[in-house]
Amino acid sequence: MKRKLLSVLLTGALAASMFVGCGTSTETTDTGAAGGDTATETTDDGGSTAATGTKVGVAMPTKDLQRWNQDGANMQSELEAAGYEVDLQYASNDVQTQVSQIENMINSGCNVLVVAAIEGSSLGEAMDMAAENNIPVIAYDRLIMNSDAVSYYATFDNYKVGQVQGQYIIDQLDLENTSETFTMEITAGDPGDNNAGFFYDGAMDLLKPYIEAGTLVVKSGQVDFAEVATPAWATETAQSRMETILSSNYANEDLDVCLCSNDSTALGVENALAANYKGEYPIITGQDCDIENTKNMIAGKQSMSVFKDTRTLASQVVKMVGQILSGSEVDVNDTETYDNGTGVIPSYLCEPVFADKDNYKELLIDSGYYTEDQLQ
Repeated sequence: MKRKLLSVLLTGALAASMFVGCGTSTETTDTGAAGGDTATETTDDGGSTAATGTKVGVAMPTKDLQRWNQDGANMQSELEAAGYEVDLQYASNDVQTQVSQIENMINSGCNVLVVAAIEGSSLGEAMDMAAENNIPVIAYDRLIMNSDAVSYYATFDNYKVGQVQGQYIIDQLDLENTSETFTMEITAGDPGDNNAGFFYDGAMDLLKPYIEAGTLVVKSGQVDFAEVATPAWATETAQSRMETILSSNYANEDLDVCLCSNDSTALGVENALAANYKGEYPIITGQDCDIENTKNMIAGKQSMSVFKDTRTLASQVVKMVGQILSGSEVDVNDTETYDNGTGVIPSYLCEPVFADKDNYKELLIDSGYYTEDQLQ
């Protein structure tokens, strides 16, 4: 199958953003005081130096995915360096465990909560308790739904993540100019994760016209989000589903494209292809630049991944924590996109960055995110 180089548009726009990380243009909004009596000193950059006794609770969903281990470690390191006491908890992807952990953080005197929800709509009790105790909540990367206790949201531009993946496919296959027909299968994310819908929509808003025109053919017929979603982003679930699709539709035909929303689902697809597919290897998208997936990119088993530098996001959240505790204005750059059911949550969106085998060294190794040994 004919493979095209990335278009000038994608290469130029995304390469230009390679080391941008979070944007520098910000909008500010007022914030209420934190729970508890906490003294802070405002610094020149709008952050704050924590006083003794200032405690931040950080609730992460699981240690099963590489990215959450990195998020938690980065967050703890930066918060402690800023002078805060940190209560970091992982919930093993169990919602009730996360609810209990957040309630314990509140009872132990945390002044601010940073929460990466397992399921965005399942933290009602804990969020009610935070509101009752006047404790600000920053939703971290995953929006907490249906709660007015959420003060701010910090994440990457999730819709743009999907757009990057969709544009990559368009450029690689030259869909704007081709008369050829290509096959594609879709593997989306966890339906309980609000971000998964943004990833899917971003990609599909670009690709649906080609599906409707017959240029992209999804032989399984599974296109709607509910059909292609992967609970808990589980690699094993993505692998099992793709094995069924391959045996039913691609025993004697090439599969040209696998649109995968993130690296854990992409890894499942890659495992299924290795075990059950004999045709020409497809384009495979991903997100997060996990170590195993980056190795697969280097080996030609995954085409690209969208890099979200967790160090950048952690730094922004630490800055927001300081601004909340000092009573300063809190940096946000989006006040329109993310409605959690109680209203639009003021948000700070960091820029996702495009990665492939041609730029991973500069992006991942030269920046210190990984060492060369980790990718051997």
